[in-house]
Amino acid sequence: MIKTIKTTLILVVMSLSATSLQAQDLLARQAPVDKKMKQVDSVALNQLIYQEMLDNPASDLYDEFDNISTHYRANTPLPDEATIDLRGFCMPTPSRVITSNFGARWGRQHKGLDIKVYIGDTIRAAFSGKVRVVRNEGARKGYGKYIVIRHYNGLETYYGHLSKWLVEENQEVRAGDPIALGGNTGRSTGSHLHFETRLCGVALNPALMFDFRNQDVTGDFYTFKRSKYAAESAQATRLRGANASTSGAGRLETADDDDTEMAIAAPEVSFAPEVHFHKVKKGETLQAIAKKRGMTIDALCKLNHIGKNIRLMPGQILKYN
Repeated sequence: MIKTIKTTLILVVMSLSATSLQAQDLLARQAPVDKKMKQVDSVALNQLIYQEMLDNPASDLYDEFDNISTHYRANTPLPDEATIDLRGFCMPTPSRVITSNFGARWGRQHKGLDIKVYIGDTIRAAFSGKVRVVRNEGARKGYGKYIVIRHYNGLETYYGHLSKWLVEENQEVRAGDPIALGGNTGRSTGSHLHFETRLCGVALNPALMFDFRNQDVTGDFYTFKRSKYAAESAQATRLRGANASTSGAGRLETADDDDTEMAIAAPEVSFAPEVHFHKVKKGETLQAIAKKRGMTIDALCKLNHIGKNIRLMPGQILKYN
């Protein structure tokens, strides 16, 4: 009897051991399958994320991507703080000459930097992204021929007064790709590039991020903080603007101009006392204005960064001393 019980116990133990070994074998065989499934899930997820990024760059900031609205405001509130990755940049032009600062100018808000370029100069994408708007505002209005690109770092960059587009809406571009040729279209007093940097539709001072004189960005990252923006913008204009004499503090405000978008204003530029302004009247020529203001045509053109053959428009503002 005892021998029979021992035999039965041995058989039970062997059976349990076999079951345990079979289970271990099953787990061992299942592990690579689970690993492969996890890889498949990861690849599928990454593809979805990549596709969303292509369809709508910076989708964590912007609800939509369209070719209709020039500026985004209503559904894309400006965060109190945002860090913008400036690595992998390309300067939009090799020109180092800034002709007009960001901020208050002639009673309006100038929402970008004006960089001296000549008609036909190559303009390049500042960062990688997707072209959102390619449009022409007309011969005497606003940006003239312009481009808006949304970048993966959350910024949108604007390129205005172009003579020719080299890209189309919804086209993907890499930093440094040629996107346009410099020009003098729209409301412009001479050939130049109007360059804007916007976050959620709000114009930020490009001098906070771009140093055109040194053809570089100001760092690997720029962290926008609403509470510190005014002082930082003023300092950026003093260090990297068109001149070194700026005063006042920036402020967050709504600019009531023909764009009617919200903008953050940099300090108003204070020109040297000897610089004055002349508003062009119908029929006036450079020769007549120079004579009236006691200057040579060359001096007048140099002060305003314009050519002698420019077509003057009534209401155009020229500096003189």
